[in-house]
Amino acid sequence: MQGKPFGAEAVTPPRPDQRLGRKYRFDDPDMDLFFMSALSWGPAGGLDIGQAFYVASTITDGDADSWVRSFAAYGEQQNAQADTWAKRGWQRAAGEARLKAFASWRSAWQFAAAGGATFLRLYGQHQRAFAAALSELGLPASFFQVPWSGKALPGLFLRSMAADAPVVLLIGGADTSLEDLFLSYGRAMLERGYSVAIVDLPGQGRLAAEGLYWDTEPERAISAAVDALVQRFGARPGRIALIGFSLGGYFVTRAAGHEPRFATVIASTPFPAPGELFAASVRMAMTGGSEGHTPSAAGLRSRQVAFWKAGVRTPHEFLARWERARADPALVTLPFLSLLGGGDSPIFAAQARQWHAQIASARKELVFLDASSGADGHCQVNARLRFVQEACGWMDEIFDLRG
Repeated sequence: MQGKPFGAEAVTPPRPDQRLGRKYRFDDPDMDLFFMSALSWGPAGGLDIGQAFYVASTITDGDADSWVRSFAAYGEQQNAQADTWAKRGWQRAAGEARLKAFASWRSAWQFAAAGGATFLRLYGQHQRAFAAALSELGLPASFFQVPWSGKALPGLFLRSMAADAPVVLLIGGADTSLEDLFLSYGRAMLERGYSVAIVDLPGQGRLAAEGLYWDTEPERAISAAVDALVQRFGARPGRIALIGFSLGGYFVTRAAGHEPRFATVIASTPFPAPGELFAASVRMAMTGGSEGHTPSAAGLRSRQVAFWKAGVRTPHEFLARWERARADPALVTLPFLSLLGGGDSPIFAAQARQWHAQIASARKELVFLDASSGADGHCQVNARLRFVQEACGWMDEIFDLRG
């Protein structure tokens, strides 16, 4: 059954794991979130509005395999279009279509079985299309690796044309990869004069397939990433900003209290105690959902993927690993910007407000975005530009770039 059109009522009451304050396309909340994510990549080169809604029209609400097939097929179509244009010498058009192929394959693997053959195939297609698109579009991109635990964390660096541009290090959350963060926020920040670095930490992207899982002490991997930026790209301590999204809001609150080379840290949203949300989500799942309904195939896949990225097999193991994970606000003295969307989880909201109140920083700000902003979703998924505007305005002040 297809979902109702835009304009449905707000979610009432809010779920503990809510990430959107209203329904946009699908009844299934996980599917609706990632449809909005796919739609919001359009301004940075992802699918255009008509394309995203066309793919959505071929998906059965809540059916994970239907989602995977539809987005995967559209990736093939866009990649073939890119090849056709490349043969005719239309390099820019080819790069644009290739980036849309990437965005389609990236969306496709969202509901693939965790770490399975389909996930790995789609992820490989996503990576190849992304690298080819950046080359065809002539973007100033360098891929690099951060040595970690005898393996490597993948990274992307985009150098600004502006002299002495500060470096922004972007860290995603539970459902991101370094490539999609380029579309979400990175390209717009590059256009605003910042050099942009994006790194997948353990458990992000496809790193769980290599035995690297979410870390409750992520500041260590973030410091290793800073080492790489300093050594390879000449990033200067005190001229680096750190930004984290979703579970990355936990990662960066930890790093803010341990890594002295950052000039500022930004989080949407600060998430200093992720175990609280994990416990509430597991309790809801074990009681049949917020309204006593059986979770959809898409919802079940989302939980399976979370367990895989966390490196656990059971809910008990998952909660035991994360129940003591905490970031200490007393350790944070650098300038800190917090963003919170009004449609986000009440747990995210409470933690963001408490974090803002308790951090020791003399320079701090909490930006609350209500429904009228259009950016009230989790990590401003429904209006990415608003996040970029708030973050870059803040950083321009920190780095004294106004003028």
